[in-house]
Amino acid sequence: MRSYDMVVVGSGPAGQKAAVQAAKLSKRVAIIEKAPQLGGTSLNTGTLPSKTLKDTIEYIHGLGRRGLHHLGAEITKQLTLPDLMTRKDQVIETEVAVITNQLRRNGIEIVQGTAGFVDPHSLNVVRSDGQVDHVHASTIVLATGSRPRRPAEIPFDDLILCDSDSFLRTTKNPTSIIVLGGGVIGTEYASMLAAFGIRVTLIDRRTQMLRFLDQEIAQALDDQMQHNGVTMRLGQEHLSISVNETGRPTVQLQDGKTITADMVLYTMGRIGNTEALNLPAIGLAVDQQGQIAVNAQYQTAIPHIYATGDVIGFPALAATAMEQGRLAACHAFHVSEAHDIKVIPYGIYSIPEVSMVGKTEAELAAAGVPHATGRAFFREMARGHISGDLHGLLKVIFQRETHALLGVHIIGPGATELVHLGQSVLTYGGTVEYFIHNVFNYPTMAECYRTAALDGLNRLRHHFQS
Repeated sequence: MRSYDMVVVGSGPAGQKAAVQAAKLSKRVAIIEKAPQLGGTSLNTGTLPSKTLKDTIEYIHGLGRRGLHHLGAEITKQLTLPDLMTRKDQVIETEVAVITNQLRRNGIEIVQGTAGFVDPHSLNVVRSDGQVDHVHASTIVLATGSRPRRPAEIPFDDLILCDSDSFLRTTKNPTSIIVLGGGVIGTEYASMLAAFGIRVTLIDRRTQMLRFLDQEIAQALDDQMQHNGVTMRLGQEHLSISVNETGRPTVQLQDGKTITADMVLYTMGRIGNTEALNLPAIGLAVDQQGQIAVNAQYQTAIPHIYATGDVIGFPALAATAMEQGRLAACHAFHVSEAHDIKVIPYGIYSIPEVSMVGKTEAELAAAGVPHATGRAFFREMARGHISGDLHGLLKVIFQRETHALLGVHIIGPGATELVHLGQSVLTYGGTVEYFIHNVFNYPTMAECYRTAALDGLNRLRHHFQS
């Protein structure tokens, strides 16, 4: 039996950062990974591949915004969905090599196989050839991630009836697709595939997409997606999914309508990867989504066993998973890193992108916090006209009396990058005057902050004068 200071189960963002942090503290560390290659869902079937597809599609889509419609149309005619998948595979291959090198450079042992608990400090690791390794660790971090929910009544064939994992392996080149689920994953895929020229129908039982977003931003995203060709069927429950006599998938809706397309992409829910861990053997339970409960330090009910990333549920972001893994390792080895992750930016890699940090107007109104807003439209910015990005919006929300920044909400190309300037000011308790009293490069989209701050303060001044 091999012994370690820390064993990490799972090599996604949370597992990587936990392992590297422990190794930097001169601990003996091993990562156990059941998949043939490292990186977890984030690298292989989730964050990285979907964002690579989006980036490639947005580049082509952006040609039209820059007045080169004929060129964008010509490229789209020549490209197929499998062509885009090739680019995705190249990026994954490169990133796997980077991660593998990083782990080995830090002296982290990589154990290939499926881990299951024997006792609270010991794991059996079953390799693909059936051989069993036994490992022992003072500290164990569970970072096993999640997978798409696959209801038994849906006849998945992973070719024309796919979840968000198998969609990335399909060899089909559809001209039409039905996306079931209007959450983040469904919204991202529906928007990017429509921008690529595929006819998309998005179905969701909720009447409003992405309710956690600022309502103004959510409405703008809805409008832009419809403008790009997404047919919205919100407030609709699907009753059944089948394949008709011509081999095309068909979705029966609650209102009696039937929708047929070349492909169905199911994106409704995810489940934590916990079955193989044999958690009952050590007395740990999971909820209905296969998720593990943890405290503020990411400890499970067994203090030396931590859990991080998707397997603990919300917010289930690669970025937060990285920090959770690092903080868990710091806590395990008594390193003073006790801060909470209070200010989290959220990014939706749709076309157009959406990003936010801080509070929404609805949250502040519910809490009775007096606030004001300011807006900058991309069409007002010189950089917006240079890049053709005329439909974007940056919105700042601030406290009415103190002018302390409370939230930033953005829709438009580059939103997930632009949000970090607002995140910095918000984290350190700054006011919107920061954006007015500092000079921004010209022409940039970052100037939106100054415009929005001026707009908000001018509106506030007018309100008090009237």
